[in-house]
Parts: sequence; structure tokens; C-alpha cells
Amino acid sequence: MVQVNGNYLKLKAGYLFPEIGRRVKAFSEANPTAPIIRLGIGDVTEPLPEACRTAMKGAIDEMGTREGFHGYGPEQGYPWLREAIAKTDFQTRGCEVSAEEIFVSDGSKCDSSNILDILGEGNRIAVTDPVYPVYVDSNVMAGRTGDADDAGQYGGLTYLPITASNGFTAPLPEGKVDLIYLCFPNNPTGAVATKAQLKQWVDYALANDALILFDAAYEAFIQDPELPHSIYEIEGARQCAIEFRSFSKNAGFTGTRCALTVVPKGLMGTAANGEKVELWALWNRRQCTKFNGVSYIVQRGAEAVYSIAGQAQVKSLVSFYMENAAIIRQELTAAGLIVYGGEQAPYVWIQTPEGLDSWGFFDHLLGNAHVVGTPGSGFGAAGEGYFRLSAFNSRANVEEAMRRIRSL
Repeated sequence: MVQVNGNYLKLKAGYLFPEIGRRVKAFSEANPTAPIIRLGIGDVTEPLPEACRTAMKGAIDEMGTREGFHGYGPEQGYPWLREAIAKTDFQTRGCEVSAEEIFVSDGSKCDSSNILDILGEGNRIAVTDPVYPVYVDSNVMAGRTGDADDAGQYGGLTYLPITASNGFTAPLPEGKVDLIYLCFPNNPTGAVATKAQLKQWVDYALANDALILFDAAYEAFIQDPELPHSIYEIEGARQCAIEFRSFSKNAGFTGTRCALTVVPKGLMGTAANGEKVELWALWNRRQCTKFNGVSYIVQRGAEAVYSIAGQAQVKSLVSFYMENAAIIRQELTAAGLIVYGGEQAPYVWIQTPEGLDSWGFFDHLLGNAHVVGTPGSGFGAAGEGYFRLSAFNSRANVEEAMRRIRSL
């Protein structure tokens, strides 16, 4: 009989969001008339920007002609999109990032998992706690960890707790690690990192020959002009960091699928024999072998994000969701809850009321207010006692959800 990958058997329960879906489905079947409002998973609700829709329609018409038809495209992405990304997202902020260093993909979730393909199994790995579950689970699946303990923490990982007591600022590892996952603005806490804080991480990585995997999926939601949007705004980061970005949340591409990964030329790793190896070349080889590229139609839609109209429409979308976040913060504070985040990110991180743990608060809101959120414990042991609400929903639903919660 065929053998299975035993590493999958080490995973704790189901992946967080499918588990939430399972519980909500069971509740809905038992209460078919309950009007559920979902503020859990970070999926967007507002329509794609008009500039993107128009560009995609034009691309579809092109595909209907012999002259305009596009089959397999470059695995790295079309040059015109990579150039627009490099110029607008990086070079205008003083980041030394070229179009050739940008790899267009179908999701930063995918890339942050697939990057393990080019990294050795012996790396010592550090993650913040709480953390976006994909970082941990993908390492478990790839056999990079031991088993989980009673708190759900896996052997072989270095956990860096981020809580209210340390201002949700990830502490540097006490010992040496090789691979560091950072996400700012942070999912799930909504916390941000200053340039000075990121400089500490870059300095640590350079001193320890470590690699930072920097998830900047929510950079568009940063409101403070003094805060960095990219790790490459920090001197030395090109020698120690890979950055992931996405069109999912800023331009509403969650169902359309387009993202990017930046791998700087000259960023090096070490082979088993001690030889220095360029990571760009390895990632390029990986993508050419295992990925056929994002569709021409979707990439034309993503390119439109960088048009004058697209930039204005994306800014309006971001503002809409941040206004939702402000409403959630205001209403929950008025309800007597202690809240964090929601000021530079679309997530509000709530301290659960006394007497309720994370899943207990989940059941309380679902059963009594018919509102779905995300238990903090699903993001790691240090997330116990917290709860995440997403600002990704309609204004009417956000206001109604807050009315229900305040009435409890």
C-alpha cells in the first residue's frame, strides 16, 4: 500500500480557517434562520477596482484574436507588470529592487510555503507567536519540525511571543537561528514595526547569516507615513531578506489570484559542502519547473493597479476597510473590551472577556450574536485569550455586527 507523508499527521486538528468553517456550518445547519455575519477570515467583499475590470475585459478581447492571443507566459511574470511593480512599490520608496528580482505568482500564501523548496532541512526556524498559521504548518508538512506539545508548539521551532506586555513587538531570538518569519503589519495582531525595529532584525540576520522571510501583504493599509512598507527600506536588507506581497487585500484579488515575491540578486545561501549559492537562481529554477505563471488576463488586471485611476481606486478601497476597522475599534471599546490593532492594519485584536478563552469567545459570539471571528489560539499558544475580527466586510454588516456585540 502506498505510504503517506507522515508529517501531515503531526498537524494539530484542521487548518484554522477550515475548522472555523466546519463549526459555522454545523451551527448554520442547527440554526438555519440565524443571520450570520462573518468577520473571521480575511476575505474582501467589495468589487474589483474598475480600472482592473476594464483592463481584464480588454485582455479577454485580446485573447479572442489570433494576434492578441497569449498562451504560456513567462513563469516569472510579464515584464510590463514586473516593471510597474518595481517602480511604484519599491523604487519610489527608495528601495533598490529591479523588475528582474520580482516573481509574479498566484498568492503570497503559496509563495511563503513554496519557498521552503529551495531551503535546506537543517535550518533553525523562528516564528512569532501568535503567527499566520501557514508559516508553521508548511514547515510541519515539509518535515522541518518535531511533534507538537500540549500547548500546540512544535519541537524544532523557536517561538517569539508577541503580547500586550511587550507591545506586540517581536523580541530578537536569544540564540542563533537561520530562518526568521516576520509579518508587518502583523496578521493577526495588527501591530506594525518601525524602521528602527526592522533595522534590529536586519542587523541580527546579517550578524548570524540568517534569512528573513518578510510578509508585507498588508503594507497598503499603513496610515503613518513614518512607518516602512518594505523590508528593503532598511539598509542591508538585500543581503538577508525575501519579501512577499499580494494584490489580494489592497485590490481585492482574493478570488482573482495575483501576488509577488522579491528575491534580490546576490542574496546567498550555503550548500551542504559550504559553497555559497545564489537564492535568486534557485527560486527562478523552482518556478520554471513547478509553476506555469499567472494568466495574462489577471496580470493585465494587476498592471492596472498602477495606473492613475487604479491607484486612486485602490486607495479608496483601503480607506473603506480602514474606516470599518475604526468602527470596530470604537464600538468594541465602548462595549468595554480591550482592543489592539485596527489603526495600521485591517485586523482588530481583542482581549477576550474574563472567564472566556479564545474558542469560548468564538462560540459566545456565534451563538448569541451570530458573528464569526477568529480565535487567537488558532494563531499560536500566545494567542490564547485573544480574538481577531476582520474589517473586510460591507459597512452595513460591520455596523450590524457591532450593534449585536454591544447588545450582549
